[in-house]
Amino acid sequence: MKHIRSISEIGKAGVLAIVERAKQMSEINSRPVPKVPALRGKTVVSLFLEDSTRTRLSFETAAKRLSAETMNFSVSTSSVNKGESLRDTIETISDMGVDAFVVRHKSSGIPWQIEQWTDASIINAGDGAHQHPTQALVDCFTVSEAFGVDSFEGLTISIVGDIRHSRVARSNVEAFAMLGAKVIIVAPSTLLPPDVGHWPVTISNDIDDVIGTTDILYMLRLQSERMDQGLIPNLSEYGNRFGLTEKRVSQLPLNARIMHPGPMNRGVEMQVDPSHLSQSLIHRQVANGVSVRMAVLFTALTLNDDRDHAIQGLTKEAAQ
Repeated sequence: MKHIRSISEIGKAGVLAIVERAKQMSEINSRPVPKVPALRGKTVVSLFLEDSTRTRLSFETAAKRLSAETMNFSVSTSSVNKGESLRDTIETISDMGVDAFVVRHKSSGIPWQIEQWTDASIINAGDGAHQHPTQALVDCFTVSEAFGVDSFEGLTISIVGDIRHSRVARSNVEAFAMLGAKVIIVAPSTLLPPDVGHWPVTISNDIDDVIGTTDILYMLRLQSERMDQGLIPNLSEYGNRFGLTEKRVSQLPLNARIMHPGPMNRGVEMQVDPSHLSQSLIHRQVANGVSVRMAVLFTALTLNDDRDHAIQGLTKEAAQ
């Protein structure tokens, strides 16, 4: 699998394989020295043309723990500020000899366009409101870990918030449904996508209608940077209707879990401190981001014939 750009491109078998490989990477990350030579000699470029903390840093950490060389592209100090096009930027970096681009861009479809300009692997770290496949993989791994399952049959996952502008929602809906979960999306009608009728979901406009029967409550922030019009009356009213409050936490089923991809808007969708909630998986999502992105890089940058041999080598190293 050379490119990892969308959940549909990865497919169900690919999702399950990466989740399984992430378990092995998680074991590596638990070692006193969490580093292996699996990608020695490979070069990974972080090309982030939108802001990022968790995704960018977890990819950089993942590459280094697999012994890859890393190149970090900074828009503020690059020739993009002099008018250089994205194509020229990609071709220039490719000429230096790189094996993978980890790309984040404000425009949907950029990871597919870039394929024309480089022979390197392309990993989508978020393209506009379109896809964020590695976050969906992180979340699938986190759910699998928390519930001890590979199939999500029988699980109800409610995704609450700004669905319209969320690439995380699009990727997660596809991945969760692919693995068998019942997915409910909860949002005001103004924050639902125009094509939501074609999604494999149940739609609700009231968080209180679903909170008592959901296994996973997945909260999303309002993406004000993508809103070009007033889609909600005000933050206070939105928070009252769709925010996670102490009362709503108390109404969750006993074994339910709470997730959020970050960054959080405290006081809006998160009106409780998740670090004080035993049901929260938010810190596990962040920690698992490194293991899953190690699995993603390993999958994209090793040939199928070499992959099993390399994994066996990593396992043997752990046993010594």
